[in-house]
Amino acid sequence: MGKKTKKTLEGRGLQVATLCVSTALVLVLLGMVVFIGLTAGNLSDYVKENLTVTVVFKDNVSNREAAVVCRKLQTKPWVSHLEYIDRERALREQTKALGTDPSDFLGMNPFVPSAEINLKASQANSDSLKWISKQIRAYKQVSEVTYQKDLMDKVNSNLRKVMLVMLIIAVLLTCISFSLINNTVRLGIYERRHAISIMTLVGASWSFIRKPFLRTAVLEGLLAGVIAIVALSGCVYALYVYEPDITAVVTWQVLVVTAGAVLLAGVAISTFCVYVSVTRYLRNS
Repeated sequence: MGKKTKKTLEGRGLQVATLCVSTALVLVLLGMVVFIGLTAGNLSDYVKENLTVTVVFKDNVSNREAAVVCRKLQTKPWVSHLEYIDRERALREQTKALGTDPSDFLGMNPFVPSAEINLKASQANSDSLKWISKQIRAYKQVSEVTYQKDLMDKVNSNLRKVMLVMLIIAVLLTCISFSLINNTVRLGIYERRHAISIMTLVGASWSFIRKPFLRTAVLEGLLAGVIAIVALSGCVYALYVYEPDITAVVTWQVLVVTAGAVLLAGVAISTFCVYVSVTRYLRNS
């Protein structure tokens, strides 16, 4: 009798472990979808604010004239930061990059003044960049305005594709998890079929019969959620080690909301699956 009980407990433990792991895998993907969704806005703003619009002045423009134009540009409402680079600074930077001074063999400083402008996030989009570029070109001292035209569109497009793929995988794993949970619950119901039959005969309500199963489902969902949060935390830490600047888009608010969503999803998936399985058994019995 003792061996049989021990064997039953071991089998039940294996079922619970399998259930928790399979649910945790689903929650990891769901957590990644939530995580990417929350960081997408931060990442978009970060990319926008670091999008550089380069203003190149004409060759016959002096440093003083270029500086006057830069001061006017700094007053524009769409400018977040402007850095002016005069001829001498441009020469020093290129000399350092090339390892030689171009003015030594050219007999003159070949570089022209320029400015690098960072726009406010609300203005750094394809439509706004067009009219901003037009406004800058309106200055007669400006020779050229350059920026990465398709950068934002590519970032947003790639984020949408990644989220769609992960969401599809999460849905598939949710179906697999539901099947595993359903089988585990059916085994638990089979083991307690006599007790359930007696409770049904004495007039116990379905909600009373479901209660112990739902209580177990909540605990298993929480356990799966904790496992998923640990896995996601490891992924986030690995990202931080690889790129410490990731903290610019991954805030504590994002981490807290993601962890909360994972725990709630774990409880919701487990509870829903158990509720459906037990109700189906009671209806067919």
